[in-house]
Amino acid sequence: MNYARLSNWLFALLLATMLAGCSGGSSSSPGGESSATGGSSPASESGTGSGASSPAGASTGSGGDSGSGSGTGSGAGGGGTGGGTGSGTGGGTGGGTGAGTGAGTGGGTGGGTLPAANAKDVTTYHNDIARTGQYLNETVLTPANVNATLFGKLGFYAVDGAVDAEPLYLAGLPIAGGTHNVLYVATENASVYALDADTGATLWQVSTLGAGETPSDDHSCPQITPTIGITATPVIDRSRGPHGAIYVVAMSKDGSGGYHQRIHALDLTTGAPLFGGPTEIAASFPGNGANSVNGRVVFDPKQYAERQSLLLLNGVIYTGWTSHCDFQPYSGWVIAYSADTLRQTSVLNLTPNGSGGAIWMSGAGMASDGTSIYFLDANGTFDATLDASGAPSSGNYGNAFLKLATSPGLSVADYFQTFNTVQESAADIDLGSGGALVLPDFTDANGVLRRLAVGAGKNSNIYVVNRDAMGKFDPATNHVYQEVPGQLGGPEFGMPAYFNNMVYFGSIGDPIKAFRISGALLSVAPVSETPNNFGSPGATPSVSANGTSNGIVWAAENGVIAALHAYDAANLARELYNSNQAGARDQFGPGNKFITPMIANGKVYVGTKNGVAVFGLR
Repeated sequence: MNYARLSNWLFALLLATMLAGCSGGSSSSPGGESSATGGSSPASESGTGSGASSPAGASTGSGGDSGSGSGTGSGAGGGGTGGGTGSGTGGGTGGGTGAGTGAGTGGGTGGGTLPAANAKDVTTYHNDIARTGQYLNETVLTPANVNATLFGKLGFYAVDGAVDAEPLYLAGLPIAGGTHNVLYVATENASVYALDADTGATLWQVSTLGAGETPSDDHSCPQITPTIGITATPVIDRSRGPHGAIYVVAMSKDGSGGYHQRIHALDLTTGAPLFGGPTEIAASFPGNGANSVNGRVVFDPKQYAERQSLLLLNGVIYTGWTSHCDFQPYSGWVIAYSADTLRQTSVLNLTPNGSGGAIWMSGAGMASDGTSIYFLDANGTFDATLDASGAPSSGNYGNAFLKLATSPGLSVADYFQTFNTVQESAADIDLGSGGALVLPDFTDANGVLRRLAVGAGKNSNIYVVNRDAMGKFDPATNHVYQEVPGQLGGPEFGMPAYFNNMVYFGSIGDPIKAFRISGALLSVAPVSETPNNFGSPGATPSVSANGTSNGIVWAAENGVIAALHAYDAANLARELYNSNQAGARDQFGPGNKFITPMIANGKVYVGTKNGVAVFGLR
């Protein structure tokens, strides 16, 4: 902890309590964490170890409501192709490599024609499964034309509720009797919209509510309010079903007061339900922790929200669950479903013999390198007593930087814990307020290839983990690849972005800061930062570029009058544009927390409390 900045840190954290909230626990006063390792060189690495073994006896949850499928084929007359996205980012000296795999193959009997994947699509949170936040096919917007003279607000697309999920985008989709660029928007009123991305015209709109249902109430928790419908960013796969599918998780309340969580697959061109969905989300897992009965922990849908964004990996949809304001009982669930059938494929509980350990990350999504899953877990039970493999003795992983294996089912493959994790969890200073970013592969000064991931949470320290040996737990010191302490001015409620060997963080009460990667190490101090600070909840940046050129860092600023900002990616001190520069012309009303701008095909889309603000060349 940088004690010279402690008062500012405390103020930022208090502000986060009032405005940002914490879906894994409310923000409380931080305790100081000693810097166990410096930021200039990697700390010693522990052995890889196997972590927790594959869970035995994970239940497969009951199937859900029936729905009319609109097609049986997974390919277009046998000609469909894989639809996965690569997680590597390439570029610069890092030498990143794509790790995504195709999500499906041809050979189906569907009667429609699947649209081909388009390089301008945005089909998942923060652009790819690595969650880099970089859109590398932007040929219209450049640092030369993004300014208050040439660029500004083009319109506002009103919808029926708050847009907490990042809008998604498909280019050149055959739909509604023509070909359109389509913006998919999900709301807290449990609606999904397909809008013409250029005009805002509604191509279709569907409700995910069952008969006689309403969106969930907010459970007397101000974090997602006044209603909870669709909070998590959906995910799109053009290769599923007759015309492609969008997957969403929605919460609702029935007329008898019962709560429901369901996963839906909707046809991209009509909004019709696919694969016999939706499926009711239900699960149990061996353990004696929170809400357990006869040796099994039971998932209670009313106790949870799906805030973290959906991950589609190798034909499976992964969901992760958080609490309402830390209201007990709750624990840390990851529940997986087949993208082809919506049947449950695997269940993992991260605190099966304890409590807490929610997965929320301020709306960020679990990340992947194409094989494993990485994320930051919120405050919860951690067993400081380890077994012979270095795993927690009772299988409780609260407040950890986690790596999950996905085959044959979900299990913890490795983890990193801070040396003072128990104390930080007790004070609600959890890692889980921030999201994980999987970096491209880099070569260090000794020629060793390094496979890294990076993240930060409420203690404001940046942690770079070696994905092949994350460090596990030692109560005396942190065994982490690299730790950069004291450089973020506040807690992290969001996630960084990556572009051209730079990592961009935007913590609460702080400028967005750029850290350069060289020799497989993050710079120990930022190499540039924005001229303005961002209040609660900070900023989750996005980047647009044409390959490695014309990089622009975009960020949404929360507030009574929200703002969209654009900066030169090579030098954040150079602000190109903000939506308050032209007075009321480009303003779009009050902001929304945990929003990341989505850039596609010459336009920038920003979610708000009641719609999507659209920006582009005027």
